[in-house]
Amino acid sequence: MKKEIKIIGSGFSSLAAACYLAQQGHGVTVYEKNPTIGGRARQLKKEGFTFDIGPTWYWMPDVFDRFFADFGKKTSDYYDLIKLSPAYQVYFGVNEYVTIADNLPEIINTFEHIEKGSGQKLAAFMKEAQSNYDIAIKDLVYRPGVSPLELVTLETAKKVNQFFGNISKDIRRRFTNTKLIQILEFPVLFLGAKPSDTPSFYSFMNFADFGLGTWHPKNGMYSVILAMEKLAQELGVVIHTNANIEKIVVENGSATAIVVNGEIVKGDVILSGADYHHSETLLEEKYRVYSEKYWEKRTFAPSSLLFYVGFDKKIAKTEHHSLFFDVDFDLHAAAIYDKPQWPKEPLFYASFPSKTDENAAPLGKEAGIFLIPLAPGLKDTPELRNLYFDKIITRFENLTQQSVKNNVIFKESFCVNDFIKDYNSYKGNAYGLANTLLQTAFLRPKLKSKKVKNLYFTGQLTVPGPGVPPSLISGKLVSELIAKNL
Repeated sequence: MKKEIKIIGSGFSSLAAACYLAQQGHGVTVYEKNPTIGGRARQLKKEGFTFDIGPTWYWMPDVFDRFFADFGKKTSDYYDLIKLSPAYQVYFGVNEYVTIADNLPEIINTFEHIEKGSGQKLAAFMKEAQSNYDIAIKDLVYRPGVSPLELVTLETAKKVNQFFGNISKDIRRRFTNTKLIQILEFPVLFLGAKPSDTPSFYSFMNFADFGLGTWHPKNGMYSVILAMEKLAQELGVVIHTNANIEKIVVENGSATAIVVNGEIVKGDVILSGADYHHSETLLEEKYRVYSEKYWEKRTFAPSSLLFYVGFDKKIAKTEHHSLFFDVDFDLHAAAIYDKPQWPKEPLFYASFPSKTDENAAPLGKEAGIFLIPLAPGLKDTPELRNLYFDKIITRFENLTQQSVKNNVIFKESFCVNDFIKDYNSYKGNAYGLANTLLQTAFLRPKLKSKKVKNLYFTGQLTVPGPGVPPSLISGKLVSELIAKNL
């Protein structure tokens, strides 16, 4: 029977759910508080430059392929993909960097050149990482997090010890070179926790990195949002922007409506893809499943200080993606997870999409995105933002041995306060809940409310976790759960 389903938010998980629910034959309407869709994956256009405000890495292309295939489509029906070659580079000192190729044999050679014997060790590690990827991404993450039994399969039984070991120890058991260790630990940062707090099983992220490669959708990650919008509209989904949700209405224990810009809009099912903590504040307190104390005790993925910079010249000695690991990794991690504070010497990441995509910047100019991971909930002021931009741009100049400060046409920033204002993000986190052992699968906040009928949630604070591919999967999982319950 056709139902009217109202969806809060228009990020990857909301748009994915909207497509699946419309495919089931329901009437689906999406409400987005901001002027444009995309949630955290919006776009900034300024003076001929185009920036992805949120995600800039396209990993796990098979998950995107699987999403569009569910509707008889291909990614190429909507956007063009470019495989980055090299995938990225990592700076460790002045003109001292490691370049990660776009294929595993070359990466194995790079490792062997840096540390004798490590090539063979990497090949073995990647074989195990691929096995984990096949189990996790092709099976486990497509389970709704309802029961611990979802994790019990013939394959996971063989790997049970990997749920109690951690990535950091596994890598250090095999490799001694600090550079190689940091390169291998980098991918799990996408899961939002320190490598020492991330179960060994999550080495599948290393296969996503070295095995499947790093890609760039032509015109940026926002192309994927536009593709999902087009697919949703082809399926009959209606999308409203500038639509702020003020309340979820509950009658006789069931969610029956939402209040949008002061107007009551009735629905048979309410689904929120907005920040989970914020979504529950739209309910009366008695209907909330998770208390403030609960959220306080969770391990959140970092927030970020981001800069979007227009340069009046091309930037040398960098790739599309560059990581700057020239300072103490552990000290920065401690400033995020152990004793939250602004890091004294931050690691940072830089992306120059105009190196791959001529549409990202005017001819002869460069679009630069810089990101510093931060603890959520930190004090955020214009003065601190400027101080940290100066810190990283000075280091950038020194490490790459070039002058760029005087070539900045403009810079825009985005930090903790903006994550709260634009996305109602809990403490301004950027990536949701970290994937630690005690925050995996059935131990994460549920897709379905335990207290309110016909109320559901999706996104990176629920299953399967943080990141763009998991958000697509989350949208599928919640749509299947809704279908089952209806």
